[in-house]
Amino acid sequence: MSMPATSIKTPGRIDWKHEAGVAAIAFAVLALLPLFITDSYGRHILIMAFIYAVVASNWDLSLGYGGVFNFGHLALFGIGVYAYGLATKLLGIDPWIALVLSGIVSTAAAVIVTVPILRLKGIYIILVTFGFAQLVMQLILSQSAYTGGTQGMVRIEGLYIASHNMVRDAKFAYFYIALGILLLSTLFLRSLVRSRTGASIVALRDNEEYAISRGISLVRQRMITLASSAFFTGIAGAFYAAYQRNASVDVFGMSLSTIILSMVLLGGTSTIYGAIVASFALTIFSEFMADFGAWRPIITALLIIAVMLVYPSGLAGIASSLFNAIKRRRA
Repeated sequence: MSMPATSIKTPGRIDWKHEAGVAAIAFAVLALLPLFITDSYGRHILIMAFIYAVVASNWDLSLGYGGVFNFGHLALFGIGVYAYGLATKLLGIDPWIALVLSGIVSTAAAVIVTVPILRLKGIYIILVTFGFAQLVMQLILSQSAYTGGTQGMVRIEGLYIASHNMVRDAKFAYFYIALGILLLSTLFLRSLVRSRTGASIVALRDNEEYAISRGISLVRQRMITLASSAFFTGIAGAFYAAYQRNASVDVFGMSLSTIILSMVLLGGTSTIYGAIVASFALTIFSEFMADFGAWRPIITALLIIAVMLVYPSGLAGIASSLFNAIKRRRA
């Protein structure tokens, strides 16, 4: 007698319907924030948190899920910044088209940097990707006639929505554009990691030799991982340039890389959502610590260290522990 077909669930994985419901509520709450935060500076902080969240969550795809120590990830963000600036200011391309084009350019750059690291592991990947980031920065500095060199690019074209004045709306429109980019990025990342492709990416990370013996292509999956993590990172860079109306080589600096990496680690790798939550937490916490001056980064670093010592899996680990505790009490 045949047994009735049942769906097989991965242990520890939340059902996609529950995940979609919680995510929908979270983004709905974020969408309502401008009704309560009416000043432009408060909205600016949230917009920056959205940008950081996109970059950090995409880095989590390659670093957390893929296990690829891609320290050139911020270079993809910088490429998006300058691609948008050059496309709008020098080539006269429409800002919205330039926004998407910047994501494509960053993806192409990720494919290029993937080639030399296809067969590398560990520290060698770090060295190559870090060298790639420095190479891009030097290229931008050397082409100062177009990029502005150390002075950067100013008066870059901003985005527009018909006849709406985005300069005098207290950052209302930019808030929702940034939120929309974060929403699309999160949907893409979560769909990818829950797919068969995502499973094969994780399989290569956990046991490369076994995964290859089962027919998973290391070359193809590594290419997919880095390229997928680059598209919305480039778009975030383009949006950053449109929002700030300038581009600077500071986006390639270690300071920003350290901040974004801290968000990935604090949130908990291989979660996507953890990096997003940590981006909000660190951005807002850092702003509250503004009056502490030079002590601000020290206090932030100590907080991160404390969390990582108690919960190596980061904020995602804390949330998981609380959820399990609640389940045990209800049982």
